[in-house]
Amino acid sequence: MDGNSDYAPKLPSVSVRPSAEIEEGSSVNLTCSSDANPAANYTWYKKNSNADVPLLSEGPQLVFRSIQSSDSGQYFCRAENELGRSTSANIFIDVKYSPKLPSVSVRSSGEIKEGSSVTLNCSSDANPAANYTWYKEDGNLTSLNKGPQLVFSSIQSSDSGEYFCSAENELGKRTSEKVFIDVKCERNCLFKAKMCPVPGWATFTDLNFYNTPSFKFTICCSFRRC
Repeated sequence: MDGNSDYAPKLPSVSVRPSAEIEEGSSVNLTCSSDANPAANYTWYKKNSNADVPLLSEGPQLVFRSIQSSDSGQYFCRAENELGRSTSANIFIDVKYSPKLPSVSVRSSGEIKEGSSVTLNCSSDANPAANYTWYKEDGNLTSLNKGPQLVFSSIQSSDSGEYFCSAENELGKRTSEKVFIDVKCERNCLFKAKMCPVPGWATFTDLNFYNTPSFKFTICCSFRRC
């Protein structure tokens, strides 16, 4: 092939600057190059789950002035001239970022009562994945345990209070909003036809059963202060 021959673009190559780890907020340039005559025109694309891959930009460079976590993904470029076109291999851009604001969820079967099982979950979007620590705010800040879950297999009234978690990786640390756990005390109730025999127990008399005036009863309850 002599130097004056025209030919379609060869397989394009993609280079990334900087070549080191890419952190959120940094400037990143992707450059596409292909040997072609006449010179190729370049277009950039990002792969997604759809069959349709939208055009991102035209030109040999794709520039992110302040790259975001949502920009992570696979990119490729296409080189084209009047004699044909060629598509590069995919290149994966992995944007590292500190934890986003953690969220806390509480899992229990209804009202939280003494002796019940309660699980608190902490989650945060981060790359690399975050490490979690749980705290209780009770006048003093108490570190409880590490991991995304805080589990009470048999919660007690003394466990009532404000809890929060922190999410941390090598790029930073974020703390969740506080969540208040209100543990209800145990309550013992008896059905009685007469007044309660135990001093200090509360008495509820003449209660209707399913709004039936002819059926009335008394409940005795002991309330223990938490």
